[in-house]
Amino acid sequence: MVNIISFIALIIAITIHEFSHALVADRLGDPTPRSQGRLSLNPLKHLDPIGTIMMFIAHFGWGKPVPIDPYNFSHPKRDELFVALAGPVSNLILASLLAIVYRFFPVSIIFVIAVINIYLAIFNLLPIPPLDGSKIFLNLLPQEKSVEWAEAFERYGSFLLIALIFLPVGGSNIVSLVISPVVNFILRLLFSGFSGQ
Repeated sequence: MVNIISFIALIIAITIHEFSHALVADRLGDPTPRSQGRLSLNPLKHLDPIGTIMMFIAHFGWGKPVPIDPYNFSHPKRDELFVALAGPVSNLILASLLAIVYRFFPVSIIFVIAVINIYLAIFNLLPIPPLDGSKIFLNLLPQEKSVEWAEAFERYGSFLLIALIFLPVGGSNIVSLVISPVVNFILRLLFSGFSGQ
């Protein structure tokens, strides 16, 4: 039952995350996500086959990246930064709203959905491709440095991410060791004082 709840919570988190990327890109003038059917809250539009399989294997997963064309933006670097931030920020906003709901209806599924949204947000802020954090990092750099880092990311980013997720460290993995303290801090802020949290 716990696995089913976690699976549903992850589907919700991924859908909100990817839809928010698409929505912000659309509002900033890029019609690409809309033309690809990504401006939708239908989970099937956003699920990645491998990311979905990983939900069952690793109890974590990801959605299909939302395609964008920065050349459609008025300010490409700034607007691409906003699009990249939209996914993690939307997950944190949803978790905050759920914390308010939980105050009046303290049921476990609300807490689980909030936890997974926070994990997904913080995980995606890691500056490793293909995560949103890498796009945020690149767009904060000067153009020349951004190109250099983009080339390095393209070569090694995915391998680095896989290693960080799957290499065991003290009964966990490097990603969990890095993001868990941040996730726990946010959970204490949102849910402190609630019975059982």
